[in-house]
Amino acid sequence: MKKFENFINGKFVPSNGSGQINVINPATGALICTVPDSTDQDVDEAIAAAGSAQRSWETQPAAVRARHLKALAHKIRQNVEPIARVITEEQGKTLGLARVEVEFTAEYLEYMAEWGRRIEGEIIESDRPGESIFLFRRPIGVIGGILPWNFPFFLIARKAGPALITGNTIVIKPSEETPHNAVKFCELLVELDFPPGLINVVHGRGSGAGHALASSPNIGMINFTGSADTGSKVMAAAAKNITKVNLELGGKAPAIVMADADLDLSVKAIKSSRIINSGQVCNCAERVYVQSSAATEFVDKLGLAMRDSRYGDPSLDETVDYGPLINEAGYRKVERLVGSALKSGATLLTGGKRGQGTQGYYYEPTVLTGCNQSMDVVRQEIFGPVIPVIEFDDLDEAIALANDCEYGLTSSIYTRDLNVALRACQELRFGETYINRENFEAMQGFHAGWRKSGVGGADGRHGLYEFLQTHVVYMQRY
Repeated sequence: MKKFENFINGKFVPSNGSGQINVINPATGALICTVPDSTDQDVDEAIAAAGSAQRSWETQPAAVRARHLKALAHKIRQNVEPIARVITEEQGKTLGLARVEVEFTAEYLEYMAEWGRRIEGEIIESDRPGESIFLFRRPIGVIGGILPWNFPFFLIARKAGPALITGNTIVIKPSEETPHNAVKFCELLVELDFPPGLINVVHGRGSGAGHALASSPNIGMINFTGSADTGSKVMAAAAKNITKVNLELGGKAPAIVMADADLDLSVKAIKSSRIINSGQVCNCAERVYVQSSAATEFVDKLGLAMRDSRYGDPSLDETVDYGPLINEAGYRKVERLVGSALKSGATLLTGGKRGQGTQGYYYEPTVLTGCNQSMDVVRQEIFGPVIPVIEFDDLDEAIALANDCEYGLTSSIYTRDLNVALRACQELRFGETYINRENFEAMQGFHAGWRKSGVGGADGRHGLYEFLQTHVVYMQRY
C-alpha cells in the first residue's frame, strides 16, 4: 500500500505527527493509499516556505512567471492518462470525464499564463495641480487553497494558476477523500525542477490542517471550494486575522422549462447535469420547473432518458455514464432526501434506490414528480443523480419559485422566446444563467455565486484580480 507525504519547499517530507488518513476507492471500497493527517506545525512549515519564496517570486517579471505555468501545463499534457486513472480510482468519475478534467487543467494554466502581460493598473486624475495618482495592483502574499473532492485536479489549477501569475505563492490542502491526484501534481513539479516553495501541499482533514491554514496570521487570502457549512467555518477561522476569503460554496440550480422550449434539448441538457460526476457538481441543475402545458411530454422524455443512464465501476468500464457517489455519507444524504420527498407526497418516476449488483456507493438515476417547494429535496443540495420536478403556470410563478432559495450560484431556462430569455436574465437572482444549454462555465467568464453560494469568484479577469490588492501612490511635483 502506498503511503504519501506532504510536499513542502519543493520536496516530499514526512509529517511531524503520526496520524494517517486512509483513502478509499468509492467504486469498490478498497483501500488505495494513506496520507498524513497533518499537524499545525506541518501547516506552519508550508506557509513559511511559501512566504520565503514569495518575496523573490513577485519581483520576477510576469512573463517569466508565465513561462513556468506554461511548462507545467505542457508536463500535465504529457501525463493525462496516468493522472486521469488516479482521479477515477479515488473519486469515482468516469475516465472520459477525468481525462477532460486533466486536459482542462493544462488549458487553464495556459490561459492564466497569458494574463501575465495583461494585468493593468490605473492613472487617476487628481484635483491638485502638479499631482499624479497611480493605482498599482500588488500580490497579496501567501494564498491558502482548500480543495473539494469533486474536481480535485482542476481546482489545484484554479487556485494556483491565478495565484502564481499575480506574484503570490500558495499552500494547498487537498480533500482527504481525493489526495492522490495532488501527489501526482507534485511529482510533476519535481520532474520540472519547479521553483521550490511556490506550490506547497499539506494533507489532512478540514478540522485539522484546513483550520490551521484558514486561521494562520501569515496567510493573505484563503480560497475555499466546498459546502456552505464548511465555508462558514473557514470564514470564522479567517475572521480573527481579518484574512480575505474567497469562497465558492454550494448551489441549488433551478432549470425552467417553458412550454415553447425544445423539449429534447432541455431533457438532454438536464439529464447531463444530473449524471455528470454522479450529480456531484455544484453548478448543475438540481431542480426542474416545467410549464404545466408541457409537463406530461417533458416528464415522459426525462424519465426515459434517466432510465437509459448506465452506472458502474468507471475504472473497469469506460462506457458507463456515471460512477459511484464519493462515500457512504454522500449516499445516505441522497437516500434521506429521496425518502423524505416520497413521504411528503412526491411520486417516484424512476430509480429511487441503491444501485443493483454493485459494490460501492451507487444510486440509481432518479426522477421525482409531484414535488413542491417545501420539500427538502427541492431546497437542499442533493449532490447525486436525482432530479425533482415541479409544475408551474406562468413565468412569474417560475421566476418566483426559482429565486426562492438560500443559494444563488447558477440557473438555466429553456425557451424559444427572446423576451422570456431576456426577462430571465434580468430577474433570476443567480451568479450565472444558462439559456438553452447545459450548466458549465467558461474559464474566461466569472464563476461567482450570490447569497450562500459564496464570496468573490473565479476565472477570467475578475477572478484573476481576486488575487491582487491595490496600492495607490500620490506623487506631487515640486
